[in-house]
Amino acid sequence: MTYRLYGRRQTGSMVVEAALAISGADWAMETVAWPQTPGELASLERINPRGQVPILIHPDGTVISEGPAILLHLADAFPDAGLAPPPGGSARAWHDRWLAFFHANVYEAMLRELFPDRYSTDPMGALAVQEAATAYVRRHFLIFEAEASRRSATGFFCGPTPTVLDLYVWMLCFWLDAVWLEQSCPLLFAHWQSMRAQDALAPIEAAHFG
Repeated sequence: MTYRLYGRRQTGSMVVEAALAISGADWAMETVAWPQTPGELASLERINPRGQVPILIHPDGTVISEGPAILLHLADAFPDAGLAPPPGGSARAWHDRWLAFFHANVYEAMLRELFPDRYSTDPMGALAVQEAATAYVRRHFLIFEAEASRRSATGFFCGPTPTVLDLYVWMLCFWLDAVWLEQSCPLLFAHWQSMRAQDALAPIEAAHFG
């Protein structure tokens, strides 16, 4: 049975593609262009009422949207891939806390950076929205830089192999100012470089940012 992923370049589907590739799941990609007409948007909204990607269709037809829900489903469905610590333990609780932290705070704020006009009814307000979003993103990266520096895990955030939290942070770093990241969050910059060296992720990076 095959999963079907609806996504597009330089969106949150990047991390789902990475998780699917590592999981060993059987999956197929459906590239969805930015909706240009009300009809195209309505077609996408019939699958996900928010009209957003990524959307993962389970082999049984169940629609899964929202990045953490998709990623944690794949982690639990393919436990041998090591995409998350085992359920029920404190390591999994830590992992899921910070995955939710990045999705709820950083991912949404990055949308405000990229598309500030969507977040203000004032045509003159977009720049202020963008500047506030940049400060918000950086504040939250600094919070996690401090948290990660206190961890004793070696290799990646939760141990010797990447989890979906590692994958999520790897993706978000592509939308950051790399100079700021290296100077202000050296641990997370080093992590990003380590993730970029993973053979399984190289073609996904090339597809989204090549």
